Amino acid sequence: MENFIDPSAQLEEGTKIGRYSVIEKDVKIGKNCAIGNHVIIYAGTRIGDSVRIDDHTVIGKLLMKAAASATTVEQKLSPAQIGDNCIIGTSVVIYAGATLGKKILVADLSTIRENVTVGDFTIVGRGVAIENFCKIGPYCKLETNVYITAYSELEDHCFIAPCVATSNDNYMARNRERFKHFKGVTVKKGGRIGLNSTILPGKVIGEDSQVAAGAVVTKDTPPKKIVLGAPAKVWGDVPEDQLLENQ
Repeated sequence: MENFIDPSAQLEEGTKIGRYSVIEKDVKIGKNCAIGNHVIIYAGTRIGDSVRIDDHTVIGKLLMKAAASATTVEQKLSPAQIGDNCIIGTSVVIYAGATLGKKILVADLSTIRENVTVGDFTIVGRGVAIENFCKIGPYCKLETNVYITAYSELEDHCFIAPCVATSNDNYMARNRERFKHFKGVTVKKGGRIGLNSTILPGKVIGEDSQVAAGAVVTKDTPPKKIVLGAPAKVWGDVPEDQLLENQ
């Protein structure tokens, strides 16, 4: 038998499944979807219409909790949900408890953890990792190898360049005091973060603020300002023609 499709799974008209894929119980897949080879879709997952899921991808994976983990919480998770017209690449892992809106692209080798929401029309680039308890707004772009730490929020129309790193633990896993202070980063509407920048725990990238390539952000950034350097300092204003309101 090439595929395993549980008898309780519901596949709507026009949906096609590749070879050696597993569709578990109570999965619902909408119309005209294309499911690749060696795909695993775990129990209860909901997939909308016209969704493409490429080879070797896992949807609805159960969480993994290390004995020493400070952010992973033992819990019963709701099924993963994938909205209409999404494209999910090869070897992507999307956990149970993740919710994706419509027309989202998740590129190859990316991971989206539990308790994460991703807004409509957002692009999650190749090799991106979005940790647990994150909210990603609509029309965002996260480019290759971006790391979004747990407990972070990106509002709409944010741009995160390749290899940006974020953090949520100022104590670097030492001292129990850290458990009171875990906090991810916040990127306000239209915030842009340049190539290979580092954003320290709890910092806020202001609305339409721009972080230059290679910057280390140790303080909140003001709205509509460019910051650069290590530590990052205000350099000047974001040009008027680059402001989100003028696009």
